[in-house]
Amino acid sequence: MSEAPKAPIDVLLDELYGRVGEVAPQPRLSATRRALELLGDPQAAYPIVHITGTNGKTSTSRIIESILRAHGLRTGLFTSPDLGRLNERIVIDGEPIEDERLIEDWNDVKPYLELADRDMAAAGEAPRTSFEALTVLAYAIFADAPIDVGVIEVGMGGEWDSTNVADGQVAVFTPIDLDHTERLGRTVAAIARTKSGIIKPGRSVVSARQQPEAMAELQRAAELTESTIAVEDQDFRVLGRTPAVGGQLVDVQGRAGQYRGLVVPLLGAHQAQNTAVAIAAVETFLGDGAQAITREVLDEGLALATSPGRLQVAAQAPTLLVDAAHNPHGAAALAAGIRESFSFGRLVAVVAVLGDKDAAGMIRAVADVVDEFVVTTAPSARTTDPDALAAVVVAEVGADRVTVEPDLDRALDSARELALEPVDVPEGEPAEGAVLAFGSITLIGRVLQIARTGGWSR
Repeated sequence: MSEAPKAPIDVLLDELYGRVGEVAPQPRLSATRRALELLGDPQAAYPIVHITGTNGKTSTSRIIESILRAHGLRTGLFTSPDLGRLNERIVIDGEPIEDERLIEDWNDVKPYLELADRDMAAAGEAPRTSFEALTVLAYAIFADAPIDVGVIEVGMGGEWDSTNVADGQVAVFTPIDLDHTERLGRTVAAIARTKSGIIKPGRSVVSARQQPEAMAELQRAAELTESTIAVEDQDFRVLGRTPAVGGQLVDVQGRAGQYRGLVVPLLGAHQAQNTAVAIAAVETFLGDGAQAITREVLDEGLALATSPGRLQVAAQAPTLLVDAAHNPHGAAALAAGIRESFSFGRLVAVVAVLGDKDAAGMIRAVADVVDEFVVTTAPSARTTDPDALAAVVVAEVGADRVTVEPDLDRALDSARELALEPVDVPEGEPAEGAVLAFGSITLIGRVLQIARTGGWSR
């Protein structure tokens, strides 16, 4: 019996992801540049705000896009990675691209990619990667929309990331720390040097507070390119913040204006920092840091800002939290956000980590807010063997707090049962248990899918 024909969107995904994946990027721009040249350089059709860093890139990108959209600009947003659906990564005016349009544009772009492939093969270059193809597709879609401004998140690094074929008017840096060390460098300085490659001659730079060695690299790159640079705590800052239900109230001193009592619907001090960076980036883009954002625009933009998978309450009964933290710096921000915004009688973590990550550092970062760990497998070929990961967790917190369940669905069931067990707590203290899923973006994508389809509270 013959198989039913695949849906067009599944054919697209097979064609797009049938190449070298995003976890093994080529350190080059030639493949992306050649395809875009054949398409008439669509990335030059609109100005770009380009964002890199180690943590906070996606949240900051989404906040920037939301404020620019509230300002009346037609926006294109390109982020990495998705949480289960490719469409999430290519967003026009706040809406993920629809399947029909994605398929149509892919079919338009594909012949040019194939022609570029032949040119590369003739030159002895490795075939294009899936991310190179996706970058070309996103830039072409945005030009066709058309958009007024593109908000583009780097996939990995900066200098040789395929998004860097574009000439960003504003280069934005979220906090830089150790991650992807096998590709970006073994030190914070080396990683910052690679990321600083998105700074273009005579343009503008906005940076979050950085470690001294990272800031030195950004300052050096800005000087070499004769670019202006605005830095958190010098040119803009968070003046204060108050946690609130579902978010926080934040006071920000921007480059051009002071904004008090901003309602930010995102949790954690790191999201207040991301908000300040985003505001400074928008001020820089709209008026070179000399034009304040109107309060009406800022309130609307922040009200519309979302950051799925970042300290998100995904389900109830019991509470299910998900967070995309996948390195120690991100895990530390997660732990701080939990301490500030939640109080549970017991918190059970479902954790899976990819093989190139600092699992021990991540566990140490959350050890004092998590009561029990259920170690499982992420839906990725790069997932760490659960027994090997469990050994790392046991070394950090002790065997009495660790359970191993390789199957993710059963791991969630086990964590849910543990969270629902009665807890003896002092009178007046919360007794409700909760589950936290973290450690891998692929894990979070699957957990969110389970929560959306009703597979949590049963």
